[in-house]
Amino acid sequence: QLQLVESGGGLVQPGGSLRLSCAASEFTLNYYSVGWFRQVPGKKERGGVLCLSRHDGSEYYQDSLQGRFTINRDYTKNMVYLQMDSLKPEDTAIYYCAADRETDRLYESDYATLDRLDAWGLGTLVTVSS
Repeated sequence: QLQLVESGGGLVQPGGSLRLSCAASEFTLNYYSVGWFRQVPGKKERGGVLCLSRHDGSEYYQDSLQGRFTINRDYTKNMVYLQMDSLKPEDTAIYYCAADRETDRLYESDYATLDRLDAWGLGTLVTVSS
């Protein structure tokens, strides 16, 4: 299995910003679509992919994000980032990145089924609190 590593999580105040990173060391992300997912502590709701960067460079965002999150890639560093602005307490969650050669498989996934994809990470915790 291929592994991704997330970083950049932490504690941030409401209204603040945070940038998460997703790194691949054993393969190139160029030919993969990469998505971000989250697991909200204590909630059973298993929301789907928050946003994703398709391998053709196009992007998708859940409407619920209301333009607060931005996904982007650095092809030279083999990294994908999630810029999160105007953070709210309800954004508190473990954030995961995952990659797959077939974009549809990311749309069909949630945080609990990432192991069915080509690559996934173990997550990074984001806490939004004053």
